Amino acid sequence: MSKSTLKSSFKKFNRFVLSETLKEKLEKIIVIAAIVCFGIHLAIIGLIDFDILDFGAYDGNLIISPISAIYTPFSIILIYEVYLLVFYLPKSITIYIGKQYEIITLILIRKIFYDLSNLEFSSSWFSIEGDIQFTLDIVATLALFFLIFQFYRLNSKNRIEKEKLTDKTKSHIKVKNAFATILVPTIALLALFSFGDWLYTTISSTDYSSTSIKTVNTIFFDDFFTVLILIDVLLLLFSFLQTEEFSRVIRNSGFVISTILIKLSFSADNIINTILIVVAVSFGLTILYIYNQYFKLNQSLNT
Repeated sequence: MSKSTLKSSFKKFNRFVLSETLKEKLEKIIVIAAIVCFGIHLAIIGLIDFDILDFGAYDGNLIISPISAIYTPFSIILIYEVYLLVFYLPKSITIYIGKQYEIITLILIRKIFYDLSNLEFSSSWFSIEGDIQFTLDIVATLALFFLIFQFYRLNSKNRIEKEKLTDKTKSHIKVKNAFATILVPTIALLALFSFGDWLYTTISSTDYSSTSIKTVNTIFFDDFFTVLILIDVLLLLFSFLQTEEFSRVIRNSGFVISTILIKLSFSADNIINTILIVVAVSFGLTILYIYNQYFKLNQSLNT
């Protein structure tokens, strides 16, 4: 295959995977899949309740409570959020980072639905570890929702004027397009491998502690955020070719640190996990706020 043919094929693939048409089709498919999988999950729980289906030694909370069935459609929705993250990468770094925050928040909300089926109502609420974790997750979700709102609000304030597309800016957009195009098949293969590996381990293992909620929550997303860190670092290095602005370099570096903190949260337990997520989003928001102040200062100095 010649270089020109390869380049043409890459461009066609880029236009296809990052097109509005595909995005709209995926949205419809994800909604239908979420509804169908939710129904299947509920049906499995019903069959177990009527002793028609037996999972043997496995007694995980994902199959003993109808409330925990909500975990399944949320997992499907997260797939679409991952695609949106890649979709917005060439368009805006800040929206791309914001999508990372949305994904980790949805993972936390998904965990809350699981925890709802495992609550122990007691007068000594704050003496039960599971109930304390549930309370903390609820508070953290509200905090994250507010922080993400502020993040997008600060981002919109910074778009007073459209940035003039210089040759360096155009080159940087091409680089982001290339990364986004490569990310789509990479993420698809990673998802298939992660789910397949987990399914095989679960079926073949007699130790059902391996199917804990922490293990289920880290399926795909632990490795996914590792890939994002690599992409973020590469984007940071390529950004040096586009600009020498200290504020933008620090902003992009701060976003990398924020992604690393999110990645670290997967290896942390309970309270530390939740705290790391909130700290990661708070750090990204603070970095963007300071960057905006630099942006305003530079504008006032240049007028």
